[in-house]
Amino acid sequence: MQVAVMGAGAVGCYFGGLLSLAGHDVTLIGRQTHVDAIEANGLLLDTKDGIQPIPVRAVTEPGAIAPPDLVLLCVKSADTESAGRALQPRLKPDSVILSLQNGVDNASRLQAAIGHPVIASVVYVGTEMAGPGHVRHHGRGELLIGASAQSDAIASALSAAKIPTTVAADIDQALWSKLMLNCAYNALSAVADLPYGALLAVDGTEQVVRNVIDECIAVARACGVGIPDDAMAKALALPGAMPSQKSSTAQDLARGKPTEIDFLNGTVARLGAAHGVPTPTNLALTVVVKLIETSRGSGAR
Repeated sequence: MQVAVMGAGAVGCYFGGLLSLAGHDVTLIGRQTHVDAIEANGLLLDTKDGIQPIPVRAVTEPGAIAPPDLVLLCVKSADTESAGRALQPRLKPDSVILSLQNGVDNASRLQAAIGHPVIASVVYVGTEMAGPGHVRHHGRGELLIGASAQSDAIASALSAAKIPTTVAADIDQALWSKLMLNCAYNALSAVADLPYGALLAVDGTEQVVRNVIDECIAVARACGVGIPDDAMAKALALPGAMPSQKSSTAQDLARGKPTEIDFLNGTVARLGAAHGVPTPTNLALTVVVKLIETSRGSGAR
């Protein structure tokens, strides 16, 4: 397949690298510093087995790509529509777009913006950019994707590339379940600048996590989305499953970049207000992260 990865950050580089290793023609679209490093050294894939350079094409502009069979959209939620419009002239009628992003509404927003079908996806992977063109994998690496006419074939191709992929029976439930995990830990990891494994060791943190999850469940139900009974147990188990991982929000703050807090805890607070559901913990975490952004000059968008 011709694969375009829009947003060559940690998630895009990790999955793009695996697809390239599986023999697909992958082009990463990213910032100049990453493109220069990848052109010079290949994409460096850093896993428990060591560092492997992967020869892969990298460009800064979507106009430089071949019309793709598959697009992995990995940009920040605030950039969804602009990234989609930049890609639109290169799309074929049968191009498949997967939204591999945080939040619950990126696929619907992108589809409305460009008039092309978009498949929502849920990503479970721990990654970070260790340097320009250098992605480090901390754990997991599976996808859940929404149902469509192309989903089974795409899931098979991704799974063959060592990206375990399942077609979800209820993608909205899956998106909300992932959002709850992000809401529970992203802001806390960012505020403390600590990996997940260190958070619950502090007295009171578990209660904060429980409050966040309870609020998320109430808002999801108000939006007509059912949440599995084991949601709380899964949330409390995350630090043990990914102890060394810092959240994407923590990584953004460390690099002076805008975070996605408005699309995580901020979404829960906004939808809660619209439906009359109190969300004091999610609102507080949103405000604290935005205050840190303001103090550091990164500024939420």
